[in-house]
Amino acid sequence: MTRRMKPEPSRPDPYKLLEQVKADESRLSRGSLKIFFGYVAGVGKTYAMLEAAQHAQSIGEDVVVGYVEPHGRSETEGLLEGLEIIPSLVVDYRGAQLKEFDLDAALSRHPALLLVDELAHTNAPGMRHVKRWQDVQELLAAGIDIYTTLNVQHLESINDIVTQITGVRVRETVPDAVFDEADSVEIVDLPPRELLERLREGKVYLPAQAEMAMRSFFKGPNLGALREISLRRTADRIHAHVETSRLASSNRRETWATTETLLVCIGPSPTSAKVIRTSKRLAGALNARWIAASVETSRVGSPSSEQRARLLENVKLAERLGSETATLFGEDVAEEILSYARSQNVTKIVIGKTAEPRWRQFLRGSVVDDLLKQSGGIDIYVIQGEPDPTAQARRGRWLRRPGSLTGYPWALAAVLVAGLIAWVFKTFGLAETNQAIMFLLAVVVVAARFGFGPGITTAIVGVLTFDFFFVPPFYSFAVQDFQYLITLVVMLIVALVASALAGRVRRQVQTARSRERRLEALSRLSRKLSAVSGTHQLAAAAELEVAAMFGSSVAIYLRGDDDTLEPVVSLTSSTPLGQREITVAAWAYEHGELAGSGTDTLPEATYLYLPMVTPQSTAGIFAVTPPEGEALLSPDNRQLLETVATQIGLAIERDQLAEQTRNAALSAVTREMAGVAVARYGEELGPLDLTS
Repeated sequence: MTRRMKPEPSRPDPYKLLEQVKADESRLSRGSLKIFFGYVAGVGKTYAMLEAAQHAQSIGEDVVVGYVEPHGRSETEGLLEGLEIIPSLVVDYRGAQLKEFDLDAALSRHPALLLVDELAHTNAPGMRHVKRWQDVQELLAAGIDIYTTLNVQHLESINDIVTQITGVRVRETVPDAVFDEADSVEIVDLPPRELLERLREGKVYLPAQAEMAMRSFFKGPNLGALREISLRRTADRIHAHVETSRLASSNRRETWATTETLLVCIGPSPTSAKVIRTSKRLAGALNARWIAASVETSRVGSPSSEQRARLLENVKLAERLGSETATLFGEDVAEEILSYARSQNVTKIVIGKTAEPRWRQFLRGSVVDDLLKQSGGIDIYVIQGEPDPTAQARRGRWLRRPGSLTGYPWALAAVLVAGLIAWVFKTFGLAETNQAIMFLLAVVVVAARFGFGPGITTAIVGVLTFDFFFVPPFYSFAVQDFQYLITLVVMLIVALVASALAGRVRRQVQTARSRERRLEALSRLSRKLSAVSGTHQLAAAAELEVAAMFGSSVAIYLRGDDDTLEPVVSLTSSTPLGQREITVAAWAYEHGELAGSGTDTLPEATYLYLPMVTPQSTAGIFAVTPPEGEALLSPDNRQLLETVATQIGLAIERDQLAEQTRNAALSAVTREMAGVAVARYGEELGPLDLTS
């Protein structure tokens, strides 16, 4: 779920402009990266790269081959003729001679364009970088343009999908950020039937390897699925670049209908469920992305617990049907919806229209009408709903709620105090204006302290009191002079408006305080995690901070060496977690989804379980018990919980990566010192102890 504060609609985001300027400056000194992208080996990526290199050299560009693997294909080797080739670096590893790309030689030669094949390749132990894509990053930073090749199964985010489809776990992966940030991606495509024919002819692998490949990875259905994934992934990348261009253009407020995107407006109304289901069918028919958004305002009448529960049910329904969800903030609902829609390049907005009296539409306005007037190029779909059968009952119950009567005695007390002060003013001969202003002051004070209802009560009782005691004829509600009638009407209107504004300010202050507390809690958690190292130490520190944040017990499960969950000793609960709770945690970890208390999956559990999802994997499970009387899965709490889980997961993953880097560096130093010892003494030495 995403949350969004209201932007300034008429001006571009200064932070995005600053990021764009920095990116442009960085691009000037950095080399460009072009990836020849395919769905499997043998489609002709290296061949296409060499053809492009030959063309670049023919127009006078300084082209050098850093590393190319021709795989024994004569047509590929033929394209290497005439190109300068940097000799490979021969590395002795466990008695085998491995040919590796010579990074230092390439940096020393510093050509305008360098060819580096097989971006996902893992370097031999002892090389400066573990992965070849890291070599490429260093070359780009040095200002060298790079041509390289990559298959879709080597993208990190696709790894699990490829394993599920083919049954083969691809060990060499490249972060998606490298692919997404490439300056150019040229997809090299070949129909699966032609690829299998090339495989049989021995143009991809040797005959024995080809036969084995066709029995496992190179099956027709596998190739078709991988081909579709590669085309979709490339299309997603193109769409992201188009969206960036749209936001940077002068008409960024207009929608570019390159793809269909739906925005469904939801709220606590019963009509929202019908609108969500209709949007799901529409999105399915259009094969479109769809987003369910609700808008929170500080208008009169804060939502009741029943309304919040219904809104939460509607949010859950949208998520179950596959929608993204967002919570927006703003005073003008239609303006906020359209602003968000344009930022997401939405082409269609779906909204429900519940039947209600015309007088109410006249007084409060209609969001549907505002959307139709201001939508511009965005299509608006209006779903007619039924009257809310519980609305009248809610309006009749609101005075009976326990917390709603608190301010009314104070409202009467404020009128009494204002009347006494006004009586003193009258005794000293001050004008009626000074007497009336005391009642207006009482309205503002009560509304600011207790909200809209008590403020309205103060306004009405105050005007009646002023009329009865201070307007002739005294001690009567009759009005002798017409000008006093105007005064009373204007006074009532001013009092009502002041009450509404004061109540709105009060709710805005409460909302701001709530957000400030959440931001402060997240900031404190971030500082705590940055000051601690060690996976279990991080988990323990996070437990204490989150327990204090929610006032409840917390448990954290981390991924073990065998990819199973291992509970960290809980510092906030003395009750051991039972087998049922561990089963729920395992389900949430395996599926990467929320489970447990308050969800539709294993809701009988005591804890709510959130997976700590990171860009690389799922670091573990974060579990929290619901505080008394509070729903953890309300939109506010859910957003906070997911942010906390992600923050903890990233901290743990960062610590683990740092540990791996330290171990790799220590291993490299060990091997280097062992090599020096061998060269000096002519004999193999055992592992060196570098800790002493």
